[in-house]
Amino acid sequence: MMTVIHHAAHDHNMWLVLLASLVCVGGAWWVFRLFARATVTTGLQRNAWLLLTTIAGGATMWCTHFIAMIGYQFHLPFKLNPLLAVLALAIAMAGAGAGFWVAGRRSPVAAFAGGAIVGLTIAAMHYTGMLAYHLYGTIVWDMNYLIASVLLSAAFAAAATRIAVVGTMPHQHTIAGALFALAIIAMHFTGMVAFRVEPAFNGIPAPNTQALVVLALGIASVGLTVVATGGASYMIDARTRADTFERIRHLAFNDSLTGLPNRASFHEHLGRELSRAHCDGAELAIVCIDLDRFKELNDVNGHAAGDTVLQTVGERMQSLLSEDNFVARLGGDEFAAVHRLRDEQSLSRFLENLWFALTGPVQLDSHSYLPGASIGVASYPHDAAAAEALLNNADLALYRAKSGRMEKICFYEAAVDDAVRIRRALANDLREAIAGDLLEVHYQVQTSIITGETKGFEALLRWNHPTRGAISPAEFVPLAERKGLILQLGEWVLRRACTDARSWNNDYSVAVNCSPLQFAHADLPRLVMSILVETGLPPRRLELELTESAIFADRERALRQLHQIKALGVSIALDDFGTGYSSLDVLRSFPFDRIKLDASFVRELEKSPQAVAMVRAILALGKSLDIPVLAEGVETRGQLMLLQQQGCDEAQGFLLGRPAGLAEVLKRMAHGVFASRNDSASTALRNSDAA
Repeated sequence: MMTVIHHAAHDHNMWLVLLASLVCVGGAWWVFRLFARATVTTGLQRNAWLLLTTIAGGATMWCTHFIAMIGYQFHLPFKLNPLLAVLALAIAMAGAGAGFWVAGRRSPVAAFAGGAIVGLTIAAMHYTGMLAYHLYGTIVWDMNYLIASVLLSAAFAAAATRIAVVGTMPHQHTIAGALFALAIIAMHFTGMVAFRVEPAFNGIPAPNTQALVVLALGIASVGLTVVATGGASYMIDARTRADTFERIRHLAFNDSLTGLPNRASFHEHLGRELSRAHCDGAELAIVCIDLDRFKELNDVNGHAAGDTVLQTVGERMQSLLSEDNFVARLGGDEFAAVHRLRDEQSLSRFLENLWFALTGPVQLDSHSYLPGASIGVASYPHDAAAAEALLNNADLALYRAKSGRMEKICFYEAAVDDAVRIRRALANDLREAIAGDLLEVHYQVQTSIITGETKGFEALLRWNHPTRGAISPAEFVPLAERKGLILQLGEWVLRRACTDARSWNNDYSVAVNCSPLQFAHADLPRLVMSILVETGLPPRRLELELTESAIFADRERALRQLHQIKALGVSIALDDFGTGYSSLDVLRSFPFDRIKLDASFVRELEKSPQAVAMVRAILALGKSLDIPVLAEGVETRGQLMLLQQQGCDEAQGFLLGRPAGLAEVLKRMAHGVFASRNDSASTALRNSDAA
């Protein structure tokens, strides 16, 4: 090693050695930046980066060699064979291309082998370049140093490519470039120690040193130009990649319509702000925002008008963005904001500015439009500490603001908003119960008052909540209607009731209640037919119950669907008769198969003569229209006796039989309880006759 260093220091022009080293190190750094691109691309891009790597690598080897050779002090004249010099360059290019192509196959063995090829190429280029010099003397080689130079070159180059391809260390490509430069320098100067010239005769004039320096500078310029071309390509690509990444990031974290940060950006910012506030003991306000009447705007003026409003509001909100204020569009007409509370008035000022941005006039094509907005606010750490809880609380406050007429900015109040939270949680539980088949259907017997015979059963939905216990249908059915679950719920009940009724070994009918929303939003006749075919239940055994409101919600559509269902052979009953505004008009509009007298009349039979008179009138109306009447909610023998006296056809209620699950109903059927006469009805009728 000391011999090599001594030789490099004493037998060379140190300025040219320094120049060769700079060319070598700079070129090697760029070579492995270019090679890094080749290892992460495919197809034509990979081939293009390998070509640039080859050119830069070959030029670096060749220029380093010839600049250093020009700096070698021969002390005797020489001639340079240009053909062999060009051949050395060709060897450098070809060998570098082959070596980097093999190394770029991304396996440890290939990386090592490719580097070894590059190292051997450095040696081949060096000794071919040595042959280009014709000297006036005899060349003597030291084979030990010659072999050592080849091995050093191959080892350092193999290490360089292996680190570049499979390494995981920081700055691995810089380290690889340094090893590649070391391979070239170690090979050259070790090879020069192996080289010695014995002059043929004395008195030979020394070569022109100035001319050699000019030649060295020319070679360095050419080499640096070639390497710089590859470097420029690398930098252009890096800039393009950075710009592309920035565009992709902008698209990923910003809303394309308004330019505001989007939902992902909002959640990222909220997480950072909560962490900062936790460390600093600061306070934050989380704001949820909805534009009012936005759907109406789209329906009346078109989506282009809606986009104009969103863009205008978005531009105004962008002016609010600052270190303390962050506003984002979550989607549709939903926005959210995070505000750092600096003092008692900062939140009020921010909300005031936000309100003006949201409600200022927007110029549409034909007129000026005044948007409205609802705002809900929750604060950290007073209302919650976690991001999700804060957003939920702000959303609850927003819900209250949307529901109110006067107060459009509402702050979270646990006592008021927790009731909404409970309803939302219950709605989620109901959704899971429907999907998980966790609901139950109980059946209440419907009995002929005249004969005591069982006519059928009404399907009654039951929900036994895992933590809240039994929940009344009066609570969860309206909830299902508000939360958009009623269609799923109605389909589930209808399918279950038809399936259960099919398992009965008799002709009892099953009555299923239908929500008005099923008539308004669903193709109910097709659903009924599909379920009847699926379950195998004869249509005559199914009865659908509906109230007056189901018809008046969309009279024409509802009546059309009722006629289609009746055409299938399914019976239609008018439920809760007498409690609506237009019961007689409803009876006139459709030929119902049964009228169900509301339980509120039955409860008053024993206490109110007016109730008796009204029941008598309803029963007379049923007889005149030839429509059987079933009385609901019969709980006492007195009620049953009065209904019998007035000529009521059928009844159901606790007196005649409590609702029971399918297993219990099947058990009673197996014991003949419903075979011919309902025992409860028969006993009640006998007692009433005796009285």
